[in-house]
Amino acid sequence: MPAKSFTPLFDFLQLFKEIPQEDIQVMSEQLRFKEVGADRELLHEGNIAKEMFFICKGILKIVSINEKGNPVTQFFLKENQFCTILNSFINNVPALESIVTACDCQLIILAKEKLQTLYNRLPYLKELIDSITHQTLIEKIATRNAYMGEDATTRYLKFIQRQPDIALRVPLSDVASYLGITQQSLSRIRRNIR
Repeated sequence: MPAKSFTPLFDFLQLFKEIPQEDIQVMSEQLRFKEVGADRELLHEGNIAKEMFFICKGILKIVSINEKGNPVTQFFLKENQFCTILNSFINNVPALESIVTACDCQLIILAKEKLQTLYNRLPYLKELIDSITHQTLIEKIATRNAYMGEDATTRYLKFIQRQPDIALRVPLSDVASYLGITQQSLSRIRRNIR
């Protein structure tokens, strides 16, 4: 795959650290580019995460199954973010959540063993990616916590204010699941605020 397909990842990483051209070439040899349609499962709950995804285009969602056996959207991740189930990926344990495409996606795939090869050859890369994924995790939790303790209408209003790009691109069923309300309630809220 030509390095051009990996440009979004390299452009993003270079916001944090200058990466020499020869290192970009080394990384390109270990990466895979993939286009994936909407509503495709990339990691099934209970499996071990063996890949990390960098989102070039599209939105991924982290989904868990509630006590009634229904899927619940926990988080959305979009362009210029890494996505995996970190505990599973790092500790080689079964994932407690699934990763699913919320819309059509273009992804760069970093397989765990190839990423380890890169970390051995380019030691600064592990610190760089760990730092970015740690910051993303903090932001995901802060965003999610902003909706806690609010009534359904306030949660929806905050969501469209804080994450309008996601609100416009994912199915309403995903938005309802993420906000912890039924689709019927969400439809009613949307009618009432217009």
